Amino acid sequence: MGNLSELQISLIGIGIVVVLGVMVFNWTQQRRYRRKAEQAFSREHEDILLGAGVSAKGEERIEPRLSTGAEPHEPEAEPGTHSSASPEVSEPAQKANVHPALHPPSRPKAGKAVERTRFKGPASFTVPARRSVDEDSRREGAVVHERFSIPVAAASDEERSVEGDSVSDAVDYVVEIARETPFADLTLADVLDRKSDFSKPVRWMGKQEADASWEEIPADRRSREGKASYVNLKGCLQLADRAGPVSEVSLGEFRDMAKSFAARVNATAHCPDIHKSYSRALMLDEFCTQVDVMAGINIISRDNSVFTGAKIRVMAEACGFKLGDEGMFHYRDENNVVLFSLGNYEPPPFLPDSIRTLTTRGITLFLDVPRVANGERVFNQMVHLAETFSEALGGFMVDDNRVPLSDSGIRKIKQQLSSIQSVMMARNIPPGGQIALRLFG
Repeated sequence: MGNLSELQISLIGIGIVVVLGVMVFNWTQQRRYRRKAEQAFSREHEDILLGAGVSAKGEERIEPRLSTGAEPHEPEAEPGTHSSASPEVSEPAQKANVHPALHPPSRPKAGKAVERTRFKGPASFTVPARRSVDEDSRREGAVVHERFSIPVAAASDEERSVEGDSVSDAVDYVVEIARETPFADLTLADVLDRKSDFSKPVRWMGKQEADASWEEIPADRRSREGKASYVNLKGCLQLADRAGPVSEVSLGEFRDMAKSFAARVNATAHCPDIHKSYSRALMLDEFCTQVDVMAGINIISRDNSVFTGAKIRVMAEACGFKLGDEGMFHYRDENNVVLFSLGNYEPPPFLPDSIRTLTTRGITLFLDVPRVANGERVFNQMVHLAETFSEALGGFMVDDNRVPLSDSGIRKIKQQLSSIQSVMMARNIPPGGQIALRLFG
């Protein structure tokens, strides 16, 4: 140390101070970060993986009615055989959205997609879509568009159909007009000619005698020639359809027309309360929204290959489908009732003039659940044909999320389909029956 100059000693001292300063600074920073980490991890956070019992109601999606389908769907998985993985469902309800699973129509009409949740199906469709399925159902390949939470309530006496004529206070606003002498055909024209003035379907029923059965009165007077005149009339304004509930204004106008007509012909008119009838219309529409679903299965190509329209048409017609003018094939029963349909998975419809040159990466088979009787049996038939198409075209079946559709997914769809139709029966609206065909037309 004796050989060190004052300068050297000073530099050594400064170096020691700097090193100690750095060590103190690092120790301080380390303590500060440790405190922050402890504070962050000391808070109680809900583990989303362990919170399986938490309800997702607030965040449940309503299936889109149907995607526009403007862009082609790209397969994300290709199974060698039926995958055991549970396909997910994509409503919704609303749909939508006609793909493997149940889709509710929002209440629109068939075509590309559906909506009531009108069902959103392939972009080339316009199908009614109303609701969506719960989360478990989505994972099982169920395609329902619109929230599937249907209250099961038995039909009250006033909701039961009248004399098998498909007129019901539950689905119609019914005014009754009676007089002692028959109504002249010319007089009836005053009300028959206004059947399209109230935004919802209107039907007029008549009795030729007081104790006779009700029969529907045709709007065309020429078709009534030679028939006896009616002594009792019943005007029936439908409370709801896939476009939604009847408006209170339309109910009032229909009632006023009936009363005015009765006054002119010296008849008596019985007209139900407008506010109560409007409330029934809202409840009916809500019920219809919950059961208006499409059940569908998608078949997509493998390895980015395509299906040719010519081959699809040959196969469809060989299986019993008939091509409609709107661009979809329909499979009908012996009574010419449509059981299920087949459409393009991509936007272009299957038009007679262009199908020979058309190519697509997928097709969709779907059935309109409330419009089909014996839905589970018909669905089984559709699944069998879907498997036939899949094998012949070299594709595979998927749900709306392009996840391979497993046997468990198909079973889940059938269970939901059966539940929906049971709920309709409990409401005294048999699937595929006259009332159902009117509500979901």
